[in-house]
Amino acid sequence: MKNMKIEIEKNKCIGCGVCASVCPEGIEMINGVATIKNADADCLQNAAEVCPVNIIKIN
Repeated sequence: MKNMKIEIEKNKCIGCGVCASVCPEGIEMINGVATIKNADADCLQNAAEVCPVNIIKIN
């Protein structure tokens, strides 16, 4: 995902952890909130697609 901007709207995160389970290399849960661990992880697009509240933005 090089040269892409990844954003997580943390205030809207419901803490389900689905994104982190799909992309453990790129996202980790910290205090129940999804947080970018590695913005270059290839699985981030998949994580964005499975987020039930669509808060992972890739530009």
